[in-house]
Amino acid sequence: MPKNPRRDLLALAAAIVAPLAIAVALTPFRGTLSAANAALVLVVVVVAVAANGSRLAGALAALSAAAWFDLFLTQPYGQFTIAAPADIATAVLLLVVGLAVSQLAARARRLHLVTITDADQLAQIERTTALVQSGAESRVVVDQVRAQLVDLLHLQGCQFEYGKLLGHPARLERDGSITQGRARRHPTRDELPDEEVELRASAAGQFYGRFMLQPTPGAAVPLQARLVAVTLADQTGAALDAARSDGTRGPG
Repeated sequence: MPKNPRRDLLALAAAIVAPLAIAVALTPFRGTLSAANAALVLVVVVVAVAANGSRLAGALAALSAAAWFDLFLTQPYGQFTIAAPADIATAVLLLVVGLAVSQLAARARRLHLVTITDADQLAQIERTTALVQSGAESRVVVDQVRAQLVDLLHLQGCQFEYGKLLGHPARLERDGSITQGRARRHPTRDELPDEEVELRASAAGQFYGRFMLQPTPGAAVPLQARLVAVTLADQTGAALDAARSDGTRGPG
């Protein structure tokens, strides 16, 4: 997911302030508003923070909501103590549900960013997925993905290296950004560096190889195309993982 430091800082601040403000706003109604309904209102606030911030902001908002719920909306008021067992259960549920929905909201925001709207790109993913699911030899999948990457990323060339991690080339990351040494280029920049770039193929935590991309200087490579490339590399990793499980030899 593209990083925006200013937005992330604002989201972290909102994670603390927004649940506090809502909890304070609900205090005049705590005599008539049930603890469960108050907790639901706070869950909505947590979702709003998570949907516009990071997973960390969502988790912090859930913790903040649970704390302010305890302090302002359960007896004895003004203390981090809960007398009624039912309110204790509600507070725990608020925390658990808040954490869960905050992570789902953050994931949904990320998935929205990677939605594929180009029909040709979607077709490429579908073709490779079908090839992997058909049980095709891993080298066939590698060859197909290599050709797809050349077209998709406007490359001068592309090679696959099986099980190698030599050197420290620039790397295409899962969020579409490029890592060069310790520097990380913002993923919304629409080009690859002029130097060779690696795109790793892995599955189930196992590294199987990498595509070595040879970019065309000055060619525009949008974020969406780079994210599709990452998906294709993942499918390659899945094919190689299946080949390993079946005892089939991968590409050399």
